[in-house]
Amino acid sequence: MTITNHTIRVLLVDDHPLVRDGVRMRLEATPHIRVVAEAGCADEAFALAGTALPDIVLTDIRMPGASGIQLTARFREHHPLVRVLVLSMHHDEEYVRRAMALGASGYVLKDSPAQQLVEAIERVHAGRMFLSPAIETLLHAQLDDVGNERSNRTLTPREATVLQLLAQGRSNKEIAELMGSSVRTVETHRLHLRRKLRIDGRAALVKYAVDHADLQMQPSFQA
Repeated sequence: MTITNHTIRVLLVDDHPLVRDGVRMRLEATPHIRVVAEAGCADEAFALAGTALPDIVLTDIRMPGASGIQLTARFREHHPLVRVLVLSMHHDEEYVRRAMALGASGYVLKDSPAQQLVEAIERVHAGRMFLSPAIETLLHAQLDDVGNERSNRTLTPREATVLQLLAQGRSNKEIAELMGSSVRTVETHRLHLRRKLRIDGRAALVKYAVDHADLQMQPSFQA
């Protein structure tokens, strides 16, 4: 467990009051985590951001109106210092990839142990990323076929994460900090990506990541 002297302020977003009650009880059993506000939809959560001043937004994905993924994008644009952690029942890979591409710092499943949720909040608050172990296995999947044979080359979970962060415009240093690794390790992942995807040059790899982000991560049904 990460030790912190700072109370982590959480804005909890879920359209089911009973779910919010259960999550709040889990979190407030941890002395350094405090739920400062709750919302039943994305619009309400965004409106509360200015007064609640959360460190972390813990949000579901499927809610009435705007989705948690859309909320993630809004916070990234208007409140970039607030980190978004998705808490969802959905194991769907497309949700995970889309959320991470739009700025989420982590993805936790609702059936995870309580301690895993606490760990996720602590790690995200510390500036790192967190994925439930079950979600990490999903990222072994191949890139979607977008009319290019290199899209079918299997990436490791770490390589897939690097590609997603490149699509967000992150530098090697930022990627290293988010992944809890060294810049040299990130450079190695980028080299492996270029070899697997048969891409020449660093700029071409970034362009590939950006060009294919929406095609890879767009949900097949309404988020």
